[in-house]
Amino acid sequence: MSAPWFNENLFSWIPGTALGVLGGLWGGLAGTLAPRGRARGLVVGGCWALLAGSAVLLTLAVIALLTEQPWGVWYGLGLPGVLGLVVIGANMPSILRVYRAAEERKLAARDLTDAGAEKASPHLGESTLRAD
Repeated sequence: MSAPWFNENLFSWIPGTALGVLGGLWGGLAGTLAPRGRARGLVVGGCWALLAGSAVLLTLAVIALLTEQPWGVWYGLGLPGVLGLVVIGANMPSILRVYRAAEERKLAARDLTDAGAEKASPHLGESTLRAD
């Protein structure tokens, strides 16, 4: 067994806590902004960043397991990696679906507004004053 990468009794909680806090912030932003169709780049980019971070944690956990690191080292890295990939990955399609629905609502509202303007004034451009 090689020397531990870090003291698992003191530091194993940090990756899971960091991913949990960042995932909670992302979830709050996604739940607030996605139905409104706002900040799509931030929300979807944040999702990809969290998925990448989770994949890095899982990769480090596998490396730690293969190099015979203590249980607290590989488990402290692996659990948030697996949970992040599963939970955030499972929510990605629904977030994209909500953004598509918001875009469809915006286009439908624009179509209704344009159609309403044409019906309200059929003689757009004609003068309403009579030449008596």
